[in-house]
Amino acid sequence: MANGLFNLKQVMQAVQQGGWPAQKTPSVEYLVVAGGGGGGNRDNNIGAAGGGAGGLLTGILSIPNGQTLLVTVGGGGAAAGNNAVAGSSGVNSVFSIITSTGGGGGGAYAAGNGLSGGSGGGVGRNNNVGLPGNGIAGQGNEGGRATGTGNKYGSGGGGGAGTKGLDGDDVKGGNGGAGIASTISGTVTTYAGGGGGATSDIAAIGLGGVGGGANGATNGVNAGTATVNRGGGGGGGNGLAAGTPSAGGSGIVIIRYPTAYADATVTGTPTPAKTTANGYTIYTFLASGTITF
Repeated sequence: MANGLFNLKQVMQAVQQGGWPAQKTPSVEYLVVAGGGGGGNRDNNIGAAGGGAGGLLTGILSIPNGQTLLVTVGGGGAAAGNNAVAGSSGVNSVFSIITSTGGGGGGAYAAGNGLSGGSGGGVGRNNNVGLPGNGIAGQGNEGGRATGTGNKYGSGGGGGAGTKGLDGDDVKGGNGGAGIASTISGTVTTYAGGGGGATSDIAAIGLGGVGGGANGATNGVNAGTATVNRGGGGGGGNGLAAGTPSAGGSGIVIIRYPTAYADATVTGTPTPAKTTANGYTIYTFLASGTITF
């Protein structure tokens, strides 16, 4: 046999023995979740709204061989510090050309409108004249309204990636919208739930949406905490000294492809975790970094 020519059996033996370098993956599956919006605030026991969840995008992206791609994991928006402003919106998350938009902050009392974002913030109880923040189609949903006229002052829940935030009423703060479940990490996990709206009735707190959203506050009880790296919205507040709102949860970026392909090179602090599950190599970014295929 002439030098440089190999039959199929010899090629397969070389591959099995690791004699040939593994091929780079031509495409990857991704989940990109932005930071959630912070909850709004109000003193005098009048409820403010939950923040919207961070935008959620998932799909398949073709990968240029040898390129280093930027990964940005957005932080959650800050809770409102007073009753005149809404909560801050969350920060965008990015993977290559894919950008998920941060969640909108929840409306306050003197600033009843929810902010728009990946999902929109809910309406703070402002004589029922506020408008919910809008979500972005394909990333999330709008926040809930404040529909009551009684003295319990329930405010709207923030929108989630899966459903809109629920309305607050005479008694209850609106629940945050539900997030979306994904198996990209190897286990079923739900991301991007909206924050719950506040109320002055302790039995009727708006619950955070499944997917990391925080519960709203009530008299003397602070809002719950949005789960880190799930992109949930912060809970609405009910007072400056007690019943304070909470910040939105940070986002996350997860990338996976079949284990038959070569490992990528990643950077970041903390270093992105590499795991394998169900025939996939999985890289999980809890903070910003880079990945090279």
